[in-house]
Amino acid sequence: MARRRGFGSIRRLPSGRWQARYVGPDKRRHTAPVTFQTKGDAEAWLALRHSEIVRAVWRPPAQQSEAVTLDDYWQDWIATRQLKPRTRSHYTKLYADAIGPIFGHVPLIDITPAMVRAWYAQLTPDRPTLRAHTYSLLRTVLGSAVADELIPANPARIRGAGTTRRARKVRPASLDELETIVNATPDRLQLMVLLAAWCALRFGELTELRRRDIDVTNAVVKVRRGVVRADGEVIVGAPKTDASVRDVAIPPHLLPAVRDHLRDHTGRERDALLFPAAGGGHLSSSSFYRYWYPARESAGRPDLRFHDLRHTGAVLAAATGATLAELMARLGHSSPGAALRYQHAAQGRDAEIAAALSRMIDTSDGG
Repeated sequence: MARRRGFGSIRRLPSGRWQARYVGPDKRRHTAPVTFQTKGDAEAWLALRHSEIVRAVWRPPAQQSEAVTLDDYWQDWIATRQLKPRTRSHYTKLYADAIGPIFGHVPLIDITPAMVRAWYAQLTPDRPTLRAHTYSLLRTVLGSAVADELIPANPARIRGAGTTRRARKVRPASLDELETIVNATPDRLQLMVLLAAWCALRFGELTELRRRDIDVTNAVVKVRRGVVRADGEVIVGAPKTDASVRDVAIPPHLLPAVRDHLRDHTGRERDALLFPAAGGGHLSSSSFYRYWYPARESAGRPDLRFHDLRHTGAVLAAATGATLAELMARLGHSSPGAALRYQHAAQGRDAEIAAALSRMIDTSDGG
């Protein structure tokens, strides 16, 4: 793995020896003509090259000069970024599937806006979210190359290409639909559906909940961790964002179900998972969906994703008059954009409220 330094980079080869590389004033990458026995030797070689550049006596080696291709730069870029495992896996797949095959062999300095526009025009037009993510990754990597002074300007400059409109409008589950879904779900997973809806928890947050995270006395769910799967590996870590670390109040009507679940379906140890897989360990989405799909069908909602229950909970909370800040805290959002969507959705109840007010007048007149 390459190690980013103030000048150049070094990496340990499978042989155990060290390789040193740097980008010269000619905007090309230069690799030391030999490998080094120790990391210190590689650093010393880089220090000498840096000194030559500073003193304006540097000359490009005749045989070791090569243009920095996007593949070259990508390897260092992905290796030196502090990314969550799932994000790293996502970026790696995007690059391997759609960016590397087109631009990987091209020197950074030769990538032009016209090339980027032509690539973007044929990039999965039927999958707008994937298209936006892929373009954003290319733009970010090239932006880093600008910051590293490898290219003078970012050639990825298509206005709006990194954003996408919501592809589908989410219709929250009604309370009757939610009740039907819960009743069609196995007993050991019913509370998971209820907490997803009424407490607006994410799947990865729910499947990592443990007995010690449920404070029945104060009616609080403590969200401290989440679980993700990346490249076939189960990874437990911090939730999605810093704001996702939160305490969520449990609606009082759910407390009996919480107590029953802890008694009947949760191990006695403090670290016992609330919703383990049938054979133990973390419940996977594929295992859960075996129950979810028939349950949503029974409610006449084949369109309802499990994550849409979080939307349901958010709209219910907004309908109580929760402020934007309160919604952000409850949902674990770090920016107001998503919370505003739920507030706007709740505002659609205004016509229902007006009709209810009229019914009050009609009842009064009839008396």
